[in-house]
Amino acid sequence: MSTTPAPEAPPLVVVDESPLSTPALPAADETALAPPTAADSAQAPPGRVRALFELLHDLSVAVLFCFFLITYVGQAFRVQGASMQPLLHDDERILVNKFGYRFGPIQRGDVVVFWYPRDPSVSFIKRVVGLPGDVVELRRGLVHVNGRKLEEPWIAAEFRGHDSVGPVEVERGHYFVLGDHRTSSNDSRAWGDVPERYIYGKAVFRFWPLGRIGRVE
Repeated sequence: MSTTPAPEAPPLVVVDESPLSTPALPAADETALAPPTAADSAQAPPGRVRALFELLHDLSVAVLFCFFLITYVGQAFRVQGASMQPLLHDDERILVNKFGYRFGPIQRGDVVVFWYPRDPSVSFIKRVVGLPGDVVELRRGLVHVNGRKLEEPWIAAEFRGHDSVGPVEVERGHYFVLGDHRTSSNDSRAWGDVPERYIYGKAVFRFWPLGRIGRVE
């Protein structure tokens, strides 16, 4: 399952197609509609220049703030594919926390977003199963970590599958990730561990559709 930044909704445009009539202005007011002359423009009050400068300044600050938020704090993504069902469905929108892992470690069970190791231009979303140094093995669909069966309450029985993989030892600085829909997921079973430097966020909240709004865990 891959994720792409959620497109911004187009602005709402209201069009009134009914015919409009322009009331005539009194004769005494007609001179107020005359276009400004070059001399008038040259004598524009300094207040207008100051207002324009402040507007440009505020816009610049807003753009920089948004860039900071998207780069370092959080970002919205659109889910593509079925590999994280039943937790996440195709075309749902989620928020990804890109700040949390600067203060805490990646933990088993986290739903993470990362650059696909075979094509870093694409982002994937999977669940962390194996931490650095763990020995991970799948026995007929059941995950075992360091010889013990891993409890996975997030897995639906019909999505578990019957694969047997490993055992494999997770490299230092890497993570073993799996999709929750094991029969429909391209994950570490096929291409190995994910380098920690490729993991850039944790999925934390679903905001669309409204009927399924809530935390991602």
